[in-house]
Amino acid sequence: MDALAFPEVSERRTRARWIAALRSRWAWYLLRGVIVIAVLAGAVVMLTPLAWLVSTSLKPDDQLFAYPPVWIPRYLNWANYANAWNYAPFGLYLTNTLIITSLCLVGTLASSSLVAYGFARGQFPGRDVLFAILLSTMMLPSIVTLIPLFLVFKALNWINTFLPLIVPSYFASPFYVFLLRQFFMSLPRELDDAAYVDGASTAQVLVRVILPLAKPALASVTIFSVTFHWNDFLAPLIYLNDQSMYTLALGLYSFLDQHTAQWGYLMAASTLMVVPMVGLFFFAQKYFIQGIVTSGFGGR
Repeated sequence: MDALAFPEVSERRTRARWIAALRSRWAWYLLRGVIVIAVLAGAVVMLTPLAWLVSTSLKPDDQLFAYPPVWIPRYLNWANYANAWNYAPFGLYLTNTLIITSLCLVGTLASSSLVAYGFARGQFPGRDVLFAILLSTMMLPSIVTLIPLFLVFKALNWINTFLPLIVPSYFASPFYVFLLRQFFMSLPRELDDAAYVDGASTAQVLVRVILPLAKPALASVTIFSVTFHWNDFLAPLIYLNDQSMYTLALGLYSFLDQHTAQWGYLMAASTLMVVPMVGLFFFAQKYFIQGIVTSGFGGR
C-alpha cells in the first residue's frame, strides 16, 4: 500500500538497503584484505631466515659477508653442498638420525595409542584421577629429570648407545596421549559396540576400527615426534660420546666447532637438515591441521 501511495518512499527505502548492503560488503572485503596482508606479513617474517639460509648456502665465498647483503647469488655455488657432505660423515649422521627417529616414532604411536584408548574407552575406578596425574607431569620441566635419568641409564650401561634416546618413546608421552584421547573420544561408541557384536576383541577394535579413523590425529603425532627427534640436540649430546654415533644435530654442532670459517658449507649442511622437516609438514599439512582442530573438541 505504501509502495503504491508513496512510490518515492519505497524507492528511498530500496536505495538505503542497497547502500547498507554495499557498505557491509565493502567492510567485509576490507576486513579480508587486512587479514590477508597480516598473514602475508607474518609469513614473510617467518620465511626470511629460511630464505637467507638457502641463499647463503649457494653463495660464493666473496659474497658471504658482502654489504649490503646479497640475497641472490652471482651464481649458484652447488659445490657447497658436496663439500659440506664430504667434510664430515653426514651420511653416517643421517643414518643414525633415521634409525633413532624411526624407532622412536614406532614406539610413540604404539604406546600413546594404547594408553589413549584406555583412557578414552576404558571404564575403571580412578580413571580421571590417573589421567589428571598423567597430564600434571607435563608441568615438570625435562631438565629436572635429566640427572636422575642419566644415573638410571648409566646403571643400566646404556651410555653411548641409542637406547636412552629410543626406549623412553615406548613409555607414552602425556602430550600425545592427550591429543589421541581427545580424538578417540570424538568417535561414537556405537562403532565399538558394533565391532564387539561381530566378535572383535578390544585389540581388534583399536587396530581395525579406531586407528583407521584416527589418521588425522596420528599424522599430528607423527609430525610432532619426527620433528622433535630429528632436531633433538640435548639428549644425544649427553648420552653419545662416540662420533660414529652422532645424529645430524650433534654432527652439525661438531662441524661448526671444527670448521668455523666455512660458513657456506655450514649453511649447506643446515639446509640439508631443515628441508626434510619442511617437506614432511607440507606433505601432511592437511591431516596435521585436521588432527589438531578435531582433537581440541573431543567430548565424552
